[in-house]
Amino acid sequence: MDRIKRIFVTLLAISLLIGTLCPNAQAQDDPIGDEWNTFDLLVARPIGVAAGIVGTALFIVSLPFTIPVGGVDRAAEMFISKPFSFSFNREFPDPNVRPDGYYDY
Repeated sequence: MDRIKRIFVTLLAISLLIGTLCPNAQAQDDPIGDEWNTFDLLVARPIGVAAGIVGTALFIVSLPFTIPVGGVDRAAEMFISKPFSFSFNREFPDPNVRPDGYYDY
């Protein structure tokens, strides 16, 4: 009887340990999401800064054409505001950078 009790307690302890390990094995991070976050941080945002710098130069060049027609505000938004807000005002991680637009957080 004592041997059966010991075997039962041992099997119960093993099943409890295995039961606590299984959810940890299934709860894995999304490696694709990490790759897209790295892409956003190292590629997309620096390209946005470069586009903002080039856009500032284009805005200055376009001033003689936009001042007479009153389109300075729209040109400033298109050439300067949008690229810099793409780089600096977006949240991180941005769900719009991933092609499927899905984050499981």
